[in-house]
Amino acid sequence: MNNPQKFSQMTRHRISMLGTGLIGMFYTQTLHQHRGQDRVTCVYSRSRDKAQKFAGDWDIPRYTDDMDEAINHPDTDVVVIGLPNHLHKEAIEKAALAGKAILCTKPLAMNGEEALALLQTVEKYGVFHGYLEDLCYTPKTLKALASVKAGSIGQVTWTRAREAHPGPHSDWFWDPGQSGGGAIIDLGCHCIEIGRNYIGKNVRPIEVMCWADTLVKPIKAEDNAIALIKYETGAISQIEVSWTFRGGMELKDEVAGTEGTIRCDHWLRTGFEMFVAGDTGNYVAEKAESESGWLFPVGDEVHALGYTHMFTDMFDAIDKSVSPMESFYDGYIVNAIMDACYASAKSKKWEPVKLPEWRGGEENIKKIKPREYDDQHWMIKEEKMPDGKTKVILKVKETEEIIQRFI
Repeated sequence: MNNPQKFSQMTRHRISMLGTGLIGMFYTQTLHQHRGQDRVTCVYSRSRDKAQKFAGDWDIPRYTDDMDEAINHPDTDVVVIGLPNHLHKEAIEKAALAGKAILCTKPLAMNGEEALALLQTVEKYGVFHGYLEDLCYTPKTLKALASVKAGSIGQVTWTRAREAHPGPHSDWFWDPGQSGGGAIIDLGCHCIEIGRNYIGKNVRPIEVMCWADTLVKPIKAEDNAIALIKYETGAISQIEVSWTFRGGMELKDEVAGTEGTIRCDHWLRTGFEMFVAGDTGNYVAEKAESESGWLFPVGDEVHALGYTHMFTDMFDAIDKSVSPMESFYDGYIVNAIMDACYASAKSKKWEPVKLPEWRGGEENIKKIKPREYDDQHWMIKEEKMPDGKTKVILKVKETEEIIQRFI
């Protein structure tokens, strides 16, 4: 006989899923297979046929092509938005008015101004808001973040996040009128927020230098970009994005600190290798370009990409009435930084990050600076020599002379 109390706890939240594309599939798979107590009970698609098929595939009792019906369904308390970027505003405003908790995929909005307006909307109605930035929740990233916060690598001076693949899977991504941009708004949002987490969310982003161009794809948006984001401490966050990378999907992060370094490879080299002589036609992994030869499958995609930990954080935060690790405020900051990226790519100059609403630290922000060796010297370098002695290279504070000593 089932335990009614246990069953009640396992089916606590009822979700309206807006969107039946790849992201909607990943979200539903995560919620149903990994976080079993919450269920998608209503799914919306602009195509009724797609909504019906999706509902059948994932055992969802209700489907509709009416967004209002999905959002306002009386049996759901959470709205998850996995729609094209230009539809986020409409969906968020309707869900906030309905008083539902809202979880929205990245990027939050088409630009910083719209993102700030959406933040103000959810706060006006007092509804829970979570920004579904999955790549900040990968197991490797969470472990690395814990090490950084514990001071293991000292103060962060530089981060690098790279995401590159052959391009998005849906047609609307390629139209900046629906997406808001190209590779920057699609992939750069991930990379920017990864860097923010490592450098510190209370540290203000100051300015951006960005190169972006359309090299290969016949589109009206950038298919490649590189940006440098300077933060108040002096730290630099470097992002690299591409829609023309061949060979699968590359997700790499690096963090340099005054006392150490971290490197993470999340996807292209998974530690799982397989050789297939014939073309099986089977799915291998997201953005994989081949089904034969040497393949690099992923054991559990939604776990490796951070969806499992992300939704656990989101629903735990709903239950505890606290803010999740990633909220609409974070999505707004990311949109504002991307605006500066686009401005810089156009002007070819450093452009300021415009943040009319800033809630980070204003005081006691520790600037990056040299380490003292003693009262008279700055430390430049310390190293172990082949004979076993330790050499230090110092700068004399009074004279600025560079000297070396063996200790």
